[in-house]
Amino acid sequence: MYLEHFGFESLPFHLTPDTDLFLGLAPHYEAIQTVNAALEMGEGLIKVTGEVGTGKTMVCRVMAKYFKPHVQLVFLPNPALDGDRLRVAVAKELGIESIDVTSIVDDIQRRLIELARDGLQVVVLVDEAQALSDDALEVLRLFGNLETEQAKLLQIVLFGQPELDERLSQHHLRQLRQRITFSAQLRGLTLDEAVAYIDNRLAKSGGEMSLLSLSQKKAIWRASKGYPRLINQICHKALVLAFSKKSKSVTNACLFDAVHDTYDSCKPKFKSPRLWGWS
Repeated sequence: MYLEHFGFESLPFHLTPDTDLFLGLAPHYEAIQTVNAALEMGEGLIKVTGEVGTGKTMVCRVMAKYFKPHVQLVFLPNPALDGDRLRVAVAKELGIESIDVTSIVDDIQRRLIELARDGLQVVVLVDEAQALSDDALEVLRLFGNLETEQAKLLQIVLFGQPELDERLSQHHLRQLRQRITFSAQLRGLTLDEAVAYIDNRLAKSGGEMSLLSLSQKKAIWRASKGYPRLINQICHKALVLAFSKKSKSVTNACLFDAVHDTYDSCKPKFKSPRLWGWS
């Protein structure tokens, strides 16, 4: 690949959420602060939404990585679960070895009480929550009822696309909706944030920030609409194209082709950054 050619120690723009490359920009930092504050206050159900590619999974992984020692994490990255499978997944994450579907809820409650007595706070992180079935959402609502006289035994954080809000607005999900006490919404990056995002990834991967000019970084921001996933795709493709042409930096032609090869990007009409002529 282009690692040796450009002097990188690791891939700067791969799509797998890499917490080592995380930069606490305003939208992500605000979401993390909102969730952490809600968890500290003992709130039972919290929601984080954002458009595709805004960094929900990265925020989820960063939170999981830096939870305090007293937090017992239950991470559910696979939303394709019905209610029964969701119960089993939670039971397994809690360390319940012998699972009996007829008593699984009672077993989970007993385990949660044990963890609470040990001073542990159980937090469930659900990624891609917009894909959960109504049955699974109802199970999560019922899990929210598990509590002592002083505190919730289980706290749930839902990460999802805007479709999650659309689903929760439906009448039959009103009970779950009304239990959501705190919400955060991820937005696209501003121009300054996008430039800082690109520079951070280049620097942490061992590369030179000069591989892309400021005008090119502005063009990437415009093409990506500020969405980190699209920024990653465009930058990665531009570096691949520059490497294939044996160029030591990204040319405007390479960037132009990279943008046009990226789905959902805003396409420029001209190859000169001063006259991009956006569609």
